[in-house]
Amino acid sequence: MQFSERTNWNTEESELARAYRMRREAGLPIADLTASNPTRCGLDYDAGLLMALNDRSALDYDPQPRGLLAAREAVCDYYAAHGAAVRPEQVILTTSTSEAYSYLFRLLCDPGSEIVVPQPGYPLFDFLATLDDVRLRPAPLVYDHGWQLDPEGFRRAVTPATRAVVLVHPNNPTGHFTKQWEAEELAALCREHDLSLIVDEVFLDYGRAGKPEGAVRSFAAGLEDIPIFVVSGLSKIAGLPQMKAAWIVATGPAREAALDRLEVIADTFLSMNAPVQCALPAWLAGRSAIQQQINQRVAGNLAELDGQLARLPGATRLQVEGGWYAVVRIPALEPDGRTVLRLLEQGVWVHPGYFFGMPESGWLVVSLLAPAEEFRRGATLLADLLSAHPNG
Repeated sequence: MQFSERTNWNTEESELARAYRMRREAGLPIADLTASNPTRCGLDYDAGLLMALNDRSALDYDPQPRGLLAAREAVCDYYAAHGAAVRPEQVILTTSTSEAYSYLFRLLCDPGSEIVVPQPGYPLFDFLATLDDVRLRPAPLVYDHGWQLDPEGFRRAVTPATRAVVLVHPNNPTGHFTKQWEAEELAALCREHDLSLIVDEVFLDYGRAGKPEGAVRSFAAGLEDIPIFVVSGLSKIAGLPQMKAAWIVATGPAREAALDRLEVIADTFLSMNAPVQCALPAWLAGRSAIQQQINQRVAGNLAELDGQLARLPGATRLQVEGGWYAVVRIPALEPDGRTVLRLLEQGVWVHPGYFFGMPESGWLVVSLLAPAEEFRRGATLLADLLSAHPNG
C-alpha cells in the first residue's frame, strides 16, 4: 500500500509520553497540570444540559450548508454581547475550530501557499497545514513587561506565497490579548500584501478580571478594508468540547464571495448534525454558569501558583491576560524535557515550553484548569523540586 506524504508523520511515542503512560499504568499519583478538558476537571454542569438535544425538529433532515438559521442567530446574539453586529448570513457552522481552519485554508490557499502563525502557539496548526498542503511561517510574540506582537517579525514572515495571517485572541498559551495598536499594524500588513486575517477567539470570554485596557473586544466587529474570518466554538465558550460545534464569521471586503465559496465547501461535507445545531442556542444562552466557574477556578489556581513561586527567586510567572494557561520562566540550565521528567518522577505533570514553540530550555507551561486541591498539590511539588535543584 502507498500512502500520501502528507500523512508521513513520526508517530513514535516520545520519551515524555512514554514516561507519563508508564506512571499511570503503575497506578502512581499524578497531579496533572496539563489538564485542558473542562468536562474532566470537576466542574458543575447543569443536570438538564442534555435535554436540549431532545428537540424533535432534529428528526427532520434539513441540510443547510451554512447551518440551521436558529443556530446561526444564536451565534449572532453571542457576538452582540461582545459589541459586534453580526448577521446570520455571515456565519458558517462547523463541527470544530479545526474543521473551520481547514475550510479557510482550502478557501484561501493553493498547494504550497503559506500562512503566518504566531509563536508561541498551539501545535495543532502543524497538522492542519500539512493535511491541507499549506506551509506555516512562524512570527514572534515577544515578552517585555507583558506579551506583545512583534510587527516587524510578522512583516519578515510574509513572502509572495503568503495568503493569510493567523491570530489567536487571546493567545494560547501566553494569554496575550491583541491590543488595538497591534490590530492596526496587522491590518496595514494585510492591506499591503492583500492578505486575509484568521482570528481564533475560543478563549475570548476568559480574560483575567475582564479584558485589558486597549484590547480588541472581538474581531467580528471588523477592521477597515481587510477580510477577517473569526473562528470560535462551544469547546471553550460553553465548556463543551464533546458537542463538536463551532463556526466561522466572515467580515470585510468580498465577504459575500468568500461565504459563497465556503458554503460549497461546507455543502461538500455537511458534517454538522441536527441535534447539536438545535441545542446550540440553549447551550450558548447558558454559557455564563460554566464560564463563571472556570474563571473562578483559574483565578484561584493562578494565586496558588504565584504563592508557590514566591519562594523561588529564579522562577517567574509571566503576565497572563486571558485563557487558562500560565507560562513559567525558569533558569535555562538544562533541557526542559529533562526538567519535566524529573517533575513527573515526583508526581506532577507539566508541559515543556517547546511544545508550544518556545526555546528548548527555560520555559514551563501549566494549565490552570485542574481542581483546586490537585493543582495545589502539583504546584507545591513543582516549587519543591525547583527549589531543591536551583541549578537544574
